[in-house]
Formats: sequence, structure tokens, C-alpha cells
Amino acid sequence: MRAFKMLFTLLAIGLPLTMGAHAASRARVSLDAMLQPYLARYGLPALAAAVVKNGKIVASGAVGLRRAGGNERVTIDDRFHIGSDTKAMTSLLAAMLVESGKLRWNTTVAEAFPELAGSMNADVKGVTLEQLLSHTSGIPSDNDAHTKLLQESFAQEKKNLDELRYWLVKRLVAQPLQSKPGEKFAYANMGYILAGAILERAGGKSWEELVATRIFDPLGLNSAGFGPQSSLGRIDAPLGHIPLPEGPKPMLAGPNGDNPEIMGPAGTVHLSILDLAKWASWNAAEGKRGPALVSKETLRKLHTKVIDMPPKPDAAPGTPSFGGYGFGWVTVQLPFAREPFLFHGGSNEMNVAYLLLQPKSDLAMVMTTNIGGSKADDALKELSKELYARFGER
Repeated sequence: MRAFKMLFTLLAIGLPLTMGAHAASRARVSLDAMLQPYLARYGLPALAAAVVKNGKIVASGAVGLRRAGGNERVTIDDRFHIGSDTKAMTSLLAAMLVESGKLRWNTTVAEAFPELAGSMNADVKGVTLEQLLSHTSGIPSDNDAHTKLLQESFAQEKKNLDELRYWLVKRLVAQPLQSKPGEKFAYANMGYILAGAILERAGGKSWEELVATRIFDPLGLNSAGFGPQSSLGRIDAPLGHIPLPEGPKPMLAGPNGDNPEIMGPAGTVHLSILDLAKWASWNAAEGKRGPALVSKETLRKLHTKVIDMPPKPDAAPGTPSFGGYGFGWVTVQLPFAREPFLFHGGSNEMNVAYLLLQPKSDLAMVMTTNIGGSKADDALKELSKELYARFGER
């Protein structure tokens, strides 16, 4: 133990996030030995994690298999799916368009789509961009009506994704709200799809183009993309898995390898654990490090809670169950730390990812696994605790 502490003291200076993965790995603590027991204990095909302090990755690791029962081992550069952790990227893109004057936080749905005002539900007309991004719009959580819209979207011919989202918006805005805008919290993926369509209207490009060019590129998230993390016909990244009684079922890239593509603004991003660490660290710095995509004040706004969420112990894996929701981030106090975290979890039911930040100490922890379900969720909860005990507050 004493030798390890001495080694960590020497290595904790880290290397800049902009250095290549192989060069940087020589100055990091390997997490592989910590991660390995989780595979058998929780039935995970693969697991990856990284810790970032003051902009430097001080520890990282990736263990397990890309495909359960296969022989393709994961690498530190493999892409993992992050599900609803994508929402913070959608909120950041909204903030960029607000700062450029193309939108306001209180831009309403009726203002964004004036041609649809005549067919909108009266309450929907006044829903604001800020309410959509904080899940306070009054749009209900995922329900049968939303599922039907997603299913019908597959039958639309020769439409790009931005056109498909507009097709969905025309139908969504006619549906009633479950509460008055701004009154209650309801975790609504449809609200983020609607917000994404507003950003497409204001930005003049698809949500995917806007996120790739305005977030991925300037932050150097070179592994980032959308949809299934593996390529069609190849096992070049960890496949997502559905937990079944007989064992994990690997899901190949294809129509069932991820959420429907139309759901992009709510959760279709994938990237490597090292690039996820870059993204988390940029947020943890709250403007202390570039690139200056938005002002420090705006970034803090995105991280500040808007509404307290009612506790939901039975929340689906990867969805927030308690704390205060801001704009793609949850402020939460966890029992193993004195300081609160900014947190978000994500899952497309085949993968789970966690991000935990403490901006006060410029610390970020990220972790991903390529299987869905409650056991995977439990694994990341336990791993969060273990990582923080080793690399957190001193």
C-alpha cells in the first residue's frame, strides 16, 4: 500500500488531455485491477472508467469483452454508448445559440414554430426552451402515445433526421400536457426531442451536424459519434447487451442496436472513455479551461438546479431518481462524499454510463458498461464509491 501511495504521488501530475492516449497512459494509474472483479460480480461483459483532476486524466482502465461469449477484448480507445448523458450536450448547444442571439431561454414553442400555432395545444404554445431542457415543460414522461409516435416515424419515407423531428413535432405539440408549464418535474425524452428540433430550426442544420461541429470538434472528441457504438457488420466496439435470465444478449449494430435515431437530442451519443473524460473535465472546470464555447456564467447556469425532483426509487437504470435537475445535469448529495456532485446517468437499455463532477475541486469521474439493467446500474453506483474513496477528497 505504501509503495502504491508513493507511485500515485509521482503519477498524479498526469498529462494534458490533448496528448495521445498511448503517451498519456504512461503517466496514469491503471484501473484495470479495480475494474476486473466487477465483471463477474455484476455480470458485465465490459467496463471502463476514468478519473480527471484539474484537467488531467490521472487514472483510467477498460476491461472485459466487446461481445459476451466472444474473444474481442475491449481497449481504452473503444467507443461506449452514453445514453441520456447526451442531454447535457443538447443543453450546451442551446446555450451557444442563446448566446449568439439566435434563441432566448424563454423562446416558446409557438415562437419557434409559428406555422404550427393553429394546431398546437393551448398550453404547449407557451412552453419555453428552458422548460424543455429542465424537464419542467409539462410534457409527460415516456408513455404509449410517445412510443406510437416513434414507431410511426419509421414509416416516413425519404426524410432526413431533422425533417423526421419536425414531422414528430407537428404531432407532439397537439397532445395535452400533464401539468402546467414550469410547475412540476417529469423526465421527458420527448421534451428533449422537441428542444432539439427548436435548435435545428435556429441553427439551420440537423442536431447531429450542430453537435458534431460545435461541440465534438472544438473539444477534440475524435471518437464521438451517434447511434450504435459498433459499425454495421463489425465488432469494432463494445456491443450493447440486453440482460436476460439465460445471460447477456449482444445486440449488433442495426435498427435495434440503439434508440431510434430520431431521439438523438435525448440520448444517442457514443465515444471512448477518454473522450468522455475530456467532456466531463471541461464541464468540471466551469470555464477555467478552454475552449470557451459559452461564458462562465452560462456554463454555471447549465449546472444549476432548476427544480427538485421527487424521489423515485424505482427509476429506470440510467435515469435520475433524486436530487435537483438543471439542464442535463443533476445536483445530488451522495453519502460517501461531503461535497455534492453534478451527475447524470444514461442508458439505452443495452448500455449504462455515469458522469460525476465536483467543480469545486475540478474533479470528474466517468464510467461505462455495455449492458443495461439494474445490476449494471448497481455496479456503477458501487464503482463511483470506490473511485471516490481512492481519488476524491483528501
